[in-house]
Amino acid sequence: MSSDTPAFVGDHDIDKTTLDIIESTLANTREEMDRVVETTAISPVIREQSDQFPLVADAQGRMVMGQFGSAIDTILDNSPFDRDDLEDGDVIATNDPYMCAGAVSHTPDMLLLRPIFYDDELVGFSSQWGNLMDVGGKTPGSMPVQASTIFEEGVRLPPVKLYKAGEFDDELLETFAHNTRLPEHAEADIKALAAGTKAAEDRVHELCDRFGKETYLEACDAILDRTRDGMIDLIDEFVPEGERFTFEDYVDDDGMGNGPIKLHLEIYREGDTVYLDWTGTDAQVPGTVNFLLNEKMFKMFTGVFLIMAFDPLLTFNDGYYDLFEVTLPEGTVVQPEFPAALGNRLPLMARQFDVLQATFSKLIDGFSVAGSYGTSPNLVYAGTDSEGNDFQMLEILYGGIPARPGGDGLDGHSWWPLFRTVPAEYQEAYYPLSIDEYSTREDTGGPGRFRGGHGITKVYTFEEDGAITFQDDRAHTYPWGVDGGTHGETSEKKLVRTDGSVEELPSKVENVPVAAGDKLVFRTAGGGGLGDPLERDVDLVAREVRRGLISADAARGEYGVVIDDEGAVDAAATEARREEIRETRDDLGDFDYGPLPPEEELAEQIATERREFEQRED
Repeated sequence: MSSDTPAFVGDHDIDKTTLDIIESTLANTREEMDRVVETTAISPVIREQSDQFPLVADAQGRMVMGQFGSAIDTILDNSPFDRDDLEDGDVIATNDPYMCAGAVSHTPDMLLLRPIFYDDELVGFSSQWGNLMDVGGKTPGSMPVQASTIFEEGVRLPPVKLYKAGEFDDELLETFAHNTRLPEHAEADIKALAAGTKAAEDRVHELCDRFGKETYLEACDAILDRTRDGMIDLIDEFVPEGERFTFEDYVDDDGMGNGPIKLHLEIYREGDTVYLDWTGTDAQVPGTVNFLLNEKMFKMFTGVFLIMAFDPLLTFNDGYYDLFEVTLPEGTVVQPEFPAALGNRLPLMARQFDVLQATFSKLIDGFSVAGSYGTSPNLVYAGTDSEGNDFQMLEILYGGIPARPGGDGLDGHSWWPLFRTVPAEYQEAYYPLSIDEYSTREDTGGPGRFRGGHGITKVYTFEEDGAITFQDDRAHTYPWGVDGGTHGETSEKKLVRTDGSVEELPSKVENVPVAAGDKLVFRTAGGGGLGDPLERDVDLVAREVRRGLISADAARGEYGVVIDDEGAVDAAATEARREEIRETRDDLGDFDYGPLPPEEELAEQIATERREFEQRED
């Protein structure tokens, strides 16, 4: 073969250089889609926090580039038109989780889907969804805690064409926005999502212009196959055959006094196929924490874990989905039946990450990950100010990311890598409140050779009368430590009233009245630690004491590191202290779940807390 002959990829009629250019362009397209949406939307949850997710799929609806699994077939199946009815310039919109098999998992998430045509042939799809500020329902933000059906969570749009052959259906959007508390935000954000899908269409057209339509279609197949081949290698190397591995963890409660809520996962491998079975998970609950887990999405999450742990250059897409078989028992909290409420599904979503990585920690030698802060906490503050203007703030907060092999967990970080914090200056400029504190919570990350990430403290002073709704978790259950690491600390919330009285709040509340001058202290949980804390570098412990991340007492008690008055390590005292701890402590376990009471006792604690809170509110 001549040195000038290109190296073709597998069975595909495309050379490696061309394939790499097309794959890199699609990867950049995903970033461009996000940027278009962020700079066009007006709501802070998208514009500032980046709560939106792009996707580029092939003509069969398979995700070639993106972050959430594709549900294009389900969306089309639930629409009033067939695939043959799609036209150039169409954009389909839906926010109904049950009509897209959980590809969006609560009503505030609006998904737009654009078929991409080239020379009158369907060559793919682009999709973008984002979290709207409000879609109606019983509470501002459309994420009520005290709801038992999805009918209480806002207007649901089935898959319909928002754009028909390029013609915008302004009456459809006006009708939808009219049912929200923030119609201008809804209209602007939905149009921004449409613009994101158009950016992808433009880039796909450019690739077809440059390389030809057939080469582009071949590249999509090759990208999917290359990921599949890479996943087979990862499965063969890291997932053992012949054993079954299980793990259980709990979401605290559903916000209506029901809990703890068990998630149970079993993983095993046969050949190149990995089986993931959620049988044994608790039944769906009356409250809003049910999570309609999309099967393709969970396959994507599973593949992402292996890719990011062992081969981060591998593209995650639908190419490897046939290598995973998933069992999602109907009627459980991970596959609730219509019309179960879904608004606060985030504790279940985050906890399934914890359970997935813990099960993999058991089956993959030398690779363990601890437990996390366990949700994406959110806060809504709404009311009417003294000048008669309505206001509504929605914010996502963060906590401690678990320790992982070779590194500490991140402090006050989102589960989603690209999410950001809303700047305090933005909140104070647009909403009647002030941010008095935004800090890392000392000693909340679980001790270990690698420390769990710390939770955060955020203190709000409300400047107008209004009401707050929020959800969090890990107030009763602990982010577990692994391989000798210690559990992280739990979350807590309190209201400090203007008269100085303090009210402790559960982790999930709805429409709690607040008065001008009241303060909310919102503290999120930490992440678990990994490895023996006595093996942590002593100078690193001392540095974190000086920075206020670890107290001197925790340094001595948990890490066996004695800090002198100057903030330096007392080497002799540290050596003696560590030896004392080794001689007196119990054997280190594989998992440290914290001081959890028996399940029945915990259930009674949760029910009593809710009962007492509701009586106090009444």
